Amino acid sequence: MVRQHRRHFMASLLALGLAGAGIGPAMASSYPDKPVTFVVPYPAGGATDMLARIMAQQFTESWKVPVVVENRAGAGGTIGASSVVRGAPDGYTVLFTIVALVQQIPLMKLPYDPLKDLAPLTRVASSPSILAVTKDIPVKTLPEFISYAKTHDGKLNYGTYSAGTSSHLQMSLLSVQYGLNMTHIPYKGAAPLVSAMMGRHVDAAFLDAASSRSQLSSFTLLGVTGTERLSWLPNVPTLKEQGAKSFEPLGWFGLFMPSATPQAIQTRFTDEAIRILKKPDVRQRIEDLGLIAGGDTQAAFKELVVRDAKVYADIVREAKVTLD
Repeated sequence: MVRQHRRHFMASLLALGLAGAGIGPAMASSYPDKPVTFVVPYPAGGATDMLARIMAQQFTESWKVPVVVENRAGAGGTIGASSVVRGAPDGYTVLFTIVALVQQIPLMKLPYDPLKDLAPLTRVASSPSILAVTKDIPVKTLPEFISYAKTHDGKLNYGTYSAGTSSHLQMSLLSVQYGLNMTHIPYKGAAPLVSAMMGRHVDAAFLDAASSRSQLSSFTLLGVTGTERLSWLPNVPTLKEQGAKSFEPLGWFGLFMPSATPQAIQTRFTDEAIRILKKPDVRQRIEDLGLIAGGDTQAAFKELVVRDAKVYADIVREAKVTLD
């Protein structure tokens, strides 16, 4: 009798498991049947916001349901990311964020684990950073800037689009490599940083191409990250070719869902995002922002996210970066 009850019990568990396994595909077949929200954890007007709106428009047109962008800025992007992690894992709340998601891991105690609580879906675009100074700083090259900063020890400042982001890590790394002493002034996003540069409230910054491209002529450009010069800035050398080290990684913009979201929904969303990113007109709009269009598979993007988490942890350690 005991064995019989046990067999019934195990059969019930198996049936439940099989039923549960069908939940993902069943949900995916009707997904989406209500509005989808892209949470952008930065202010409107920046590159992340612009890209999110391009993608949201495309999803809306293809899926025939509203896909809206909601800006939830603050705390270096952690407020918006937290809201997605805490949200229902049903595919209707999607995080549209940047590489800062993993750059922050060694810098702060996060209310979530980016590598465990969020599932990477695809890379929408990659972005070089551009080292720029205001034109009242009398330099034309990186070596001249290094020399000028040293002779004006402690008198220069630099802006970032938030503590712990690429712009902060890159300038901290540069400062450590060359022994520079400058004051850090963080802003709440890329657009406010560009405005501060335009107003000459800060002397230098690493700017992302998308948020600053139309204003770059107002600054002196000293170098770009990555391994190759930009086609639209052929006369601006890479930092690598000028002798600076560890500036090869590019920033990225990517889409994430809570990791508990059924894989069938993750796959349906990712497949559609990749299809959109293959469209010539979409790629052109992204490239017009000064970015490199993406469209990675989910596996490839996950590999990139994990690799960059290690790369930036090494940079944080090497540059002795803190958020103080």
